[in-house]
Amino acid sequence: MRPAHPEILSVSQLNSRARLLLEDIFEYVCVQGELSNLAKPASGHIYFSLKDAQAQVRCALFKPLALAYRSLCDGQAVLAYGRLSLFEGRGDYQLIIERLEQAGEGRLRQAFEALKERLNQAGLFDQSRKKPLPAYPQRVGIISSPTGAVIRDIMSVFQRRAPHIRLSLIPTLVQGKEATAQIVQAIQQADRQSFDALILARGGGSLEDLWCFNEEAVAWAIAACTTPIISAIGHETDVSISDFVADVRAPTPSAAAELLAPHQQELQRQLSDLKLRLHQALRQQLQGQQQRLEYLRQRLNAPYSILNQNDHNLRLREQRLHQAMHQAIKERQRHLTGLGHTLHAISPLATLNRGYSILLDEQGQAIRRAAQVQPGQQLNARLVEGNLQLQVISRTNRSD
Repeated sequence: MRPAHPEILSVSQLNSRARLLLEDIFEYVCVQGELSNLAKPASGHIYFSLKDAQAQVRCALFKPLALAYRSLCDGQAVLAYGRLSLFEGRGDYQLIIERLEQAGEGRLRQAFEALKERLNQAGLFDQSRKKPLPAYPQRVGIISSPTGAVIRDIMSVFQRRAPHIRLSLIPTLVQGKEATAQIVQAIQQADRQSFDALILARGGGSLEDLWCFNEEAVAWAIAACTTPIISAIGHETDVSISDFVADVRAPTPSAAAELLAPHQQELQRQLSDLKLRLHQALRQQLQGQQQRLEYLRQRLNAPYSILNQNDHNLRLREQRLHQAMHQAIKERQRHLTGLGHTLHAISPLATLNRGYSILLDEQGQAIRRAAQVQPGQQLNARLVEGNLQLQVISRTNRSD
């Protein structure tokens, strides 16, 4: 019921009370809309309108917070968090922004970047943990949807390029809320089946369609997989967390198949190259062995020459030794003859030869003095020829 005499307010009072009322009722709100009329004056504040198809509201992002949102532009879909207030000078109400988030795909992109940074810090993207793909795989597991063009494209590539490779499909959902758990289970199941390599594949789609390949659980499942795994999610321009964690990222599912299916003509070329290199290696080895054989043959002849030379040297040494021994013997003979002459000259036998004799007592001791014998003593006289037995009749100790 209207009062009969309402309070008379000034414009300032009305705007002030309206501001308090707005701030009291709309203490904190989140509004989704599209940015327009974006203005970035020198003051450092940012002003813009947030609109939808039927209405718009003015917004203010003041300088302390505005520094973090300098990349804003018209047309962006955002979620604006803040409080309602009224600019009393003009009587315009506005949304005082405290935080902005990209709406829709923008929110997913923000979550993508946050998870990417977290997993990168955890080391899941490190090149050192990447496993090399096998050069000649025999069994390949494909983790994908059993329906759609992806599995047909992969099988077509293998059939054309390497039909000998055995393929096994590990089916899983590749979109929706239940896809994440199924993908994790499929990776773990495939890793236990001793495949040479795995392909995780899905066709193109929006960021929201591909989001199950950006889930942290899928990233950790790929990181824990001991089998080399290729991530082939979406089109060439699509990038997922799975691409960063996998051992190899392929731009398309068909490209992933080509990485594991070397063309038969390429294999033939490689075999021809290996055959040529083998022949060259064998020829070089044979030449080396022939050279070594010739060297050994030459060395085998060398001992005969050495033996002949040694035999010659030995004969020369033998001749010289005989000559030296003969000369030494002659020298010894001459010396001995000289000694014999000298000995003969001083020998008692020579004295006996001149008519002297040697008197010996019963013990064979030479008698030099008369005092050595007694009258009646038997003596032996040794002559140059023969001996005489004598008896001492008398003795004279001194000669007259």
